[in-house]
Amino acid sequence: MQQKLTIWHYKKDMKRKLFCEISPFTYRLSMEKEILKRHVQDLIRKVHFASERTETPLPEIIYRHNSLIRRRLGNVNMQLQENKATNLALAVKHIDGLLIHPGETFSVWKLIGRTTKRKGYKEGLTIAKGQPSQGIGGGMCQLSNLIHWLVLHSELTITEHHHHDGLDLFPDFGRQIPFGTGTSISYNYIDYRVRNDTSNTYQLRLWVDDEYLCGELRAETVQPHTFHIHAENEYFSRENSVVYRNGEVYRDIINRETGQHIESQLIRTNHAKVMYDCPPSLITCES
Repeated sequence: MQQKLTIWHYKKDMKRKLFCEISPFTYRLSMEKEILKRHVQDLIRKVHFASERTETPLPEIIYRHNSLIRRRLGNVNMQLQENKATNLALAVKHIDGLLIHPGETFSVWKLIGRTTKRKGYKEGLTIAKGQPSQGIGGGMCQLSNLIHWLVLHSELTITEHHHHDGLDLFPDFGRQIPFGTGTSISYNYIDYRVRNDTSNTYQLRLWVDDEYLCGELRAETVQPHTFHIHAENEYFSRENSVVYRNGEVYRDIINRETGQHIESQLIRTNHAKVMYDCPPSLITCES
């Protein structure tokens, strides 16, 4: 009898929804709670956020990269990509020219703020519960992706970075950087943050043109090291009828003056569930 009761309670608990899953209202309430909690945490910790901006570029270019805005991502409505172009153009205006002085922390959301319809943001692509969705201000992950890629080539310290929960959501479309170097952000409790622990001052330059989101990371003086990010051991596997994308991402640290390879850092191990139809010819491992 006791065993039957235990099983009944277990099944009942399995069916019980989280508070945020009860309704759209409770989901929104849960989000606002997390947003308020992040504001309070920042006040308590007295984080010194970077806020000074200047139109004058710092002299040294650390790294630059352009990211294609309108990508064909599976069956995603291309209008969401057009809207993303609008959203990115609005967002970069809050970051372009930012100086990150020694001891300061860069935060995506501290600068952009809420992406609301009133501010001109449109419905764009978002990721919800591991699936493509849409929402006002969608597309900001592309901005944080670009910034993260620039930062990986610098001496800056990444203090907050979230991934898309081990999912490969779309087939590659003109991929230029290794899989697994992306970011996930959501106002404001899922942020991308970087602290300047060096004696150098850095600067972010961001803009959009007709095709690309463009970025530069500049600095007051040259860095002692250069960095090279690359992927190794990449392959697709099928495990219990589920396809996964595998691989490792490394960051090589190189002495700028001598060219000597100092260290290879493993920064990401990928074992991501593939969420699209993967061609059988790409699957090289079965288990």
